[in-house]
Amino acid sequence: MTNVETIVRMLEQAGVRWVFGIPSGPVLPLIEALGRSPVEFVLTASETSAGFMATTVGQLTGVPGACAATVGPGATNLTTGVGCAWLDCAPVLAITCNVSSPWLRRRIQMRIDHNALFRPLTKATFALRADDVGERMAEALALATAEPPGPVHLDLPEDVGVALSAGEAPTRPAASASAPAPVSVPPTSARASASRPALDDMTDEASAALSSALSQSRRPLVMTGLTFTRSDAADSLLRFIEGHQLPFVSTLHAKGSLPESHPNWGGVIGRARRTDVQRLLGRADLIVSVGYDPIEINYEEWVGDTPVFHLSTMPAEVDPRVRFVFNRGGDLDRALRSLEDLPPVANDWTAEELADHRSRLDRELRPDDSGFAAHHVLDALRVALPRDGILAYDVGAHTHQIATQWRTDLPGTVLATNGWSSMGFGMPAAYAAKMVHPERAVVGVVGDGCFQMTAGELALARRRNLAVPIIVLNDGWLGLMKVKQERREFPLSGVELGSRVDSPPHYFGVPCRGAENLEEFKAAIQWGLNLDGPSVIEAFIDVKPYSVTVFD
Repeated sequence: MTNVETIVRMLEQAGVRWVFGIPSGPVLPLIEALGRSPVEFVLTASETSAGFMATTVGQLTGVPGACAATVGPGATNLTTGVGCAWLDCAPVLAITCNVSSPWLRRRIQMRIDHNALFRPLTKATFALRADDVGERMAEALALATAEPPGPVHLDLPEDVGVALSAGEAPTRPAASASAPAPVSVPPTSARASASRPALDDMTDEASAALSSALSQSRRPLVMTGLTFTRSDAADSLLRFIEGHQLPFVSTLHAKGSLPESHPNWGGVIGRARRTDVQRLLGRADLIVSVGYDPIEINYEEWVGDTPVFHLSTMPAEVDPRVRFVFNRGGDLDRALRSLEDLPPVANDWTAEELADHRSRLDRELRPDDSGFAAHHVLDALRVALPRDGILAYDVGAHTHQIATQWRTDLPGTVLATNGWSSMGFGMPAAYAAKMVHPERAVVGVVGDGCFQMTAGELALARRRNLAVPIIVLNDGWLGLMKVKQERREFPLSGVELGSRVDSPPHYFGVPCRGAENLEEFKAAIQWGLNLDGPSVIEAFIDVKPYSVTVFD
């Protein structure tokens, strides 16, 4: 067995189904080995999209997504997608196929130091040698899925890949305590341990601290974040919330982990109509923060002097401006299950108060004087998309609108990047989600700027016949940057994408329809959802409403 065959066998044993990427000479041995296995090589239009697709697969399945790129520019392109996995905490294996070992220290065509390139973007980066591929693969698979999950980089010289393996491929991925250290591990990050011990039991301390904090509070409020999306104890937290009749809010990533149709739901922090959500937060005298990852938004940006009870798998970074009454990391699920036993403590929140807050929030999200706008598109799409349908969306002004306006009661049904916040995520994520869940409806929503970045991935959707409508919110601007320039009273510059152009009949053979009003859009989305292949719907919307929803 060659080393590339060992890699492929171990990917198969780990449950990996796809490797996303672009071929080149050094990648061909890996692709050839994949061709003789159930693990499929998936051709993307760019290595960046390959990284985004691997990230999405890792997030949705818990099994590492896999992506591969060639030396030099292939590797640099891949880093953008891998950075998404790093900051949004998705298990990913990123394989760069390098020149042969004798050339690794020479200044030659295309070659750069891949390990140095991936060092700040991964939990670890390994330089594979002919005699250690199986061991490093086992370690990488274990490390990628260890809490908090993230990407691991493997650099594979071409001669190492085709060399005979030193032994049989390990049958079960497991971190090795005696394994040599990886080429680089970020030294100051909690994500850096290659053999993470079991999470600490903090049940008794958390229960006692929260009981004390609740007894001294009149308006406690629950916040959920990115780490909570990996919890198996959401039902326990919901029972705690209902038992104590507490309002709850979330970050963008935590949408759907608790049901947003619940009467105690209060919104998403830091997004559209943030002032309305912040007004609710301002009434709280205790923040019960569950699975909150400050990578989304720093505590000091929104909590003020309100005391914070922080319960997660990792402690929060201490800032003197934040008043922590508890700040621990450990076994989050066990701690959450213990909260159900806490006796209810009366508070001053009322059902009418929360209902008034939600009513105001919904009203302010939908300006009356706007033309055909993003909020019209989202309302119509929410009606058309099934309850378990998946919405993947990109980065821009629409990110803020969707995060607050879109409602879902199910985890894993809203896909976005917040920690990384890179344009170009939406389309690859939508297509990857459809590959993971072919039985479910999937829709992608992107801005016109994002569409320009990733339109080439329509060719992937056509080849694989992925029945995913991509909705392009075409307002002619980089809307988020336009609003930011307006807020700072800068002249508008570098943010206009151009005047309106009618929709073509197709892109790369993928059929397209335009919609200039709500009725045309409703018809278009039904058309797209009923096709047995990919489609594009261009919604020509008014950019002006973003100016009063995104940052107000």
